[in-house]
Amino acid sequence: MLVTIFVVVTLTFVIMQLLPGTPYENQEKLSDEQIASLDKKYGFDQPIAVQYVNYISNVAKGELGDSFQFNGRSVTKVISERLTVSAVLGVESIIVGTILGIMLGVIAALRQGTFTDYGSVVIAVLGISIPSFLLAILLQYGFAMKLGWFPVAYWKSPIYHVLPVIALATGILAQISRFMRTEMVEVLESDYITFAKSKGLTPFVVIVKHSIRNAIIPVITIIGPLTAGIITGSLVIEQIFAIPGIGEQFVQSIYTNDYPVIMGTTIIYTVAFVFIIFITDLLYGVVDPRIRLQGGNS
Repeated sequence: MLVTIFVVVTLTFVIMQLLPGTPYENQEKLSDEQIASLDKKYGFDQPIAVQYVNYISNVAKGELGDSFQFNGRSVTKVISERLTVSAVLGVESIIVGTILGIMLGVIAALRQGTFTDYGSVVIAVLGISIPSFLLAILLQYGFAMKLGWFPVAYWKSPIYHVLPVIALATGILAQISRFMRTEMVEVLESDYITFAKSKGLTPFVVIVKHSIRNAIIPVITIIGPLTAGIITGSLVIEQIFAIPGIGEQFVQSIYTNDYPVIMGTTIIYTVAFVFIIFITDLLYGVVDPRIRLQGGNS
């Protein structure tokens, strides 16, 4: 985990050095002496190797620097103020998409070859194929502008959450339902399911305790990366719905070359991603105790 974070921080630092322009606003109005003074203040006058060592040492201490865009405010404070909004949006989307995706996948597998099965496949294909930004615009046009059921944008009361959550959850639903259906079909044809039925277990116990529990293991694998990506902010969705989250802030920081915010956001994303992958590995053992036993024996 630490090596992954270190590599990402290093690569991000190198990319920042390659970006054209400077983070100073109204640079054309600044004199050479003023630019030199600012470079000295923020350490840009030092060799890149020195800047890199200083930044790594500060990150190790939990210091992400100060933002240029927000008049010298701490990057940690700037990100924390917006991370909550992105986290709420992401958690809501993950919960809705995961629950509905698992349900749709299970129903499709149990009704394999029927209209319900074909319908779920169509929904999965459409959900994966249609970009989230296009779906968001269609939702705004249909349900907000034409029908007036929901607000077009902004982030205030819970009703403002509905459209952006649907736009994000649809892709999650599609991917999870596709994986869940495939795994459930395979599990339902397994010998231990036939044995469970022969023991006289009810269909509910066979499906919930034996089928779903074994079929959901591969699904956990894709939930991890999806969770990290969505919780840390969906750039496009937050821009379309004018949601004051970390994704919108990240886009603005790129426009203004706000290096500390760009790198701080990248670090937060990396830490979240690596941590969630770690939690995903632990969940394997919770869902399937055989994995814990294999790990112990090895």
